[in-house]
Amino acid sequence: MNDGEFDISALIRKCGTMKILQVISYYNPKFGGDVNVCFHLSKELVKRHHEVTILTTDFGFDSEYADELRAYDVTIIPIPCIANFGLFLFSPAIKSWLENNLKTFEIIHLHNYRSYQNAMVRAYAVKSGIPYILQAHGSVLPFFEKQNLKKIYDFVWGNNILRDASTVIALTQTEEEQYLKMGVPKNKIEIIPNGLDFTRFLHLPVKGEFRSKYNIPANAKMILFLGRIHRIKGIDLLLEAYIKLLKVLPECQLVIVGPDDNYLSTLENQIIKSGITKKPLITGPLFGDEKFSAFVDADVYVLPSHYETFSMGLLEAMYCGTPVIITNNITDFDWIDQHTGFICNRDSEDLKKCLYTILSDKKLRQSFGENGKIIVSERFNFQNVVQSVIDLYYKSTNNTEYRR
Repeated sequence: MNDGEFDISALIRKCGTMKILQVISYYNPKFGGDVNVCFHLSKELVKRHHEVTILTTDFGFDSEYADELRAYDVTIIPIPCIANFGLFLFSPAIKSWLENNLKTFEIIHLHNYRSYQNAMVRAYAVKSGIPYILQAHGSVLPFFEKQNLKKIYDFVWGNNILRDASTVIALTQTEEEQYLKMGVPKNKIEIIPNGLDFTRFLHLPVKGEFRSKYNIPANAKMILFLGRIHRIKGIDLLLEAYIKLLKVLPECQLVIVGPDDNYLSTLENQIIKSGITKKPLITGPLFGDEKFSAFVDADVYVLPSHYETFSMGLLEAMYCGTPVIITNNITDFDWIDQHTGFICNRDSEDLKKCLYTILSDKKLRQSFGENGKIIVSERFNFQNVVQSVIDLYYKSTNNTEYRR
């Protein structure tokens, strides 16, 4: 370097740039919000001059989605998956990779909880003395499906993963309580919600684009569900409410957007048995502008889940100015009711009433939509979320050089 030349790399090192390993079992947006969080977090970390590697498997690997991140110089390592046991993805070659590479990283971020990959990474991290952070994305307690298998996992690997984590990230106070029930000390829990990158909303699709593509009339009241088609999402309840709503609001149209997660055939059988002539539109998964066009054209977004810790789709709908309805099984969203939409009972009649109230009142929809965008802007700014995660990385590594 010549005398007087500015050394940007030296400045970055002094400011505490880090080599970070993100671990997630699968890399495909169809699997849900955890992949979305990993994608956008990794991209933003690289923009802030950190070096990021994502360790995953080749199960359902989306090469195009990976190339989007590689364009930002994120390294993605898909380890071969040789067996899939209900998304417990057995990838024994990960051991060799960890043996040869893990010591080069300063901090590890584990996404989700019960995975083979997390079990292996935890073992090698402890052996190498490298701290790791766990973000379970709502998968902490062993309930809903596969409860016995989850308890076995916890006995063999999970309890050790929780015990040895330097910190665990809870999305909400409810998830914090779940960590506490699993024996995690309160001083090891940090509440950091998911956030939205508002730059993705600067150029939204033109209103009417989605309706035009799928032949939905401009005067139809469009009810949108967007998420995984899975039993836990409560789409059966939404369908029951829709069937009842058609009797009093025949111009409504239910639209179901998302990938099949072993529930589509059950849903289709429910539709056939109902005998309704105005069937829901089921599009399959949509991404990018196509997904946002659905939010823009919807009159209401419904999340009727049996259980939900946090929903990126909910935030996206609200930031697009769409009123929302959730069920009272979704906790820590009391700011929705009467402000941006409704929280209804897990009852098809109550959901029908909430739908009718919103869909029959244009001024109410406008008010809910405007309030929703304001609330998301104030509470869920992605830049603030990323900074909180970075602060946590430095805290976990006891890095004294870092200056915010």
